[in-house]
Amino acid sequence: MDGQRSDPIPTNLRLLLLLEEVARSGEPITPTEINLTLGLPKPTIHRLFSTLLDEGFLQRDIGGRAYLPGPRLRSLAGGVLSSSRIRASRQTVLKRLSAEIGETCNIALPDNESMVYLERVETEWPLRIQLPTGTRVPFYCTASGKMYLSSLSRRALDSYLSSTPLTARAPGTFTDRVQLEAEIDRIRAEGYATDRGEFMPDMIAVAVPINEENGRILATLSFHAPTQRLDMERALSFLPNLQAAARELAAIVSG
Repeated sequence: MDGQRSDPIPTNLRLLLLLEEVARSGEPITPTEINLTLGLPKPTIHRLFSTLLDEGFLQRDIGGRAYLPGPRLRSLAGGVLSSSRIRASRQTVLKRLSAEIGETCNIALPDNESMVYLERVETEWPLRIQLPTGTRVPFYCTASGKMYLSSLSRRALDSYLSSTPLTARAPGTFTDRVQLEAEIDRIRAEGYATDRGEFMPDMIAVAVPINEENGRILATLSFHAPTQRLDMERALSFLPNLQAAARELAAIVSG
């Protein structure tokens, strides 16, 4: 549909429905694409986008034609996920998972150009990796970040890789775009991501997606450990535990 709806949207719902469509898309989207669903007059849809951009609920994608969730919308989403009831249930799942694996477990959210640790349960081992809640880590060299990149459309992934210097953070960092794209293709096919000393030397990690009901990634669940204590073969033996916990967390958020 490219015309106006037969049932006009009430004025006080227009901004909310527009934000809902941006969030549902999961990738940069244009006013024209959104208006195929909303069916508002063109001047109206562009005025709404301008308002949300000015107020920080949206931001322009690289190239300027499409839009992404802005800092205020991301903050709003994080606040919903951090409500006391949800957080208590989430902590229960994370604590159990950390006890099963014996390592630190994290929930992370994509935020602009990085993943942000939303929740964390520390291992009891004295030797641990310090990445507290609120820490931001790059997409391209972390298990959680690569998991998120694998969920992007080819267009959005190409936009990210074209604008991001693949700076070496550790000996295992993918600094070659072709090799990184092959790694992301593997993650997309297998449904989990690893970090083999790519972000920090002598650290490994495994991540899986926490998906919404429609299959779109909402956040990631991961654990990491020093290689002195855990090798990747042993780490991957805990993949079923990680995936089961991710399904529980998805149900908590949607329920």
